Amino acid sequence: MIMEKTPYLIPGFHGVREALVHGPVRIKEVWIAEGKKPARTEEIIRIAEERKIPIRLRRGSELSQLLPEIAHQGIVALAEKFTYSDVDHLIDISLKNKGQGLLIAADHITDEGNLGSLIRTAAFFGVHGLLLPKKRSAAVSPQVLKRSSGAYVHLPIARVVNLGRALDLLKSKGFWIIGSTGESRESIYQFDWKRDLVLVFGSEQRGLTRIARDCCDQLVGIPASGHVESLNVGVAGGVILSEIFRQRETPEGAHRE
Repeated sequence: MIMEKTPYLIPGFHGVREALVHGPVRIKEVWIAEGKKPARTEEIIRIAEERKIPIRLRRGSELSQLLPEIAHQGIVALAEKFTYSDVDHLIDISLKNKGQGLLIAADHITDEGNLGSLIRTAAFFGVHGLLLPKKRSAAVSPQVLKRSSGAYVHLPIARVVNLGRALDLLKSKGFWIIGSTGESRESIYQFDWKRDLVLVFGSEQRGLTRIARDCCDQLVGIPASGHVESLNVGVAGGVILSEIFRQRETPEGAHRE
């Protein structure tokens, strides 16, 4: 495991609750805005008290200053550290059920909102882990935590120095590297997803990098019938992961349209 030593803040009801109940981080304090109505704070306070975590009242303006442009909802947790997984851990948990391994790689996605959305989508569909490059990529931050609504606690996340090298390692372990790109003629509905795989998403602005493309065994796309050229990466992830889940739940020999 790789530790981030800098303390960070987890904003919002869902993010704080998930961190308290399931989180891989140690919560040092819970901050609640003065005058916050008890509708949502009661559960947070109860859980924090059960875990003997101090609760502090702070001015709402102070929380907003600490978390600019983030809807913290008057509830914030001060966390000691965030634990990134390593690639070997992601490999181990993915290959427990042969042919069912499923990882996601974010190919230099810099928008924190998009990354948080992708994390939430991946956790919803039971993805085993996420790979992030260390450079030119969004990392786990308060904005990402807020956008993921606490889903990050259910998704191991690894940061790698060289994404291409990490994808090559995963390929050597038997994973298929599948890139998502709008111009591919191979439909996600035609591709056979019943295999151990890494699904690679590029940024909305640039798509997949050349290095990531060169690592891919196959490029796939979502067929479009409307006038919009592309989807938000979180939405695109949901569409593709839904098809993966559907295929893997379909018994062998069953008719597939």
